[in-house]
Amino acid sequence: MHGKKMIAPIIIALIFVLYYIGFAVVCFLIPELPLIVKILAAVIPLLLAGVCIFVLVERIKEIRSGEEDDLSKY
Repeated sequence: MHGKKMIAPIIIALIFVLYYIGFAVVCFLIPELPLIVKILAAVIPLLLAGVCIFVLVERIKEIRSGEEDDLSKY
């Protein structure tokens, strides 16, 4: 019933998570960068990927509870 409404958020979140993970891997593989820069360049995108997953889970909960329009609260 709610499956069609969940497809777009899942696909978008998956694209962002894959992008952030790929960015972190590429930054970590650049040999010229100092170690601290590599760590920061890997940790920040991974944190953003975690935030994307958190937001996706919250959105799925909203869809399942039937709360489609967040603007109706205001």
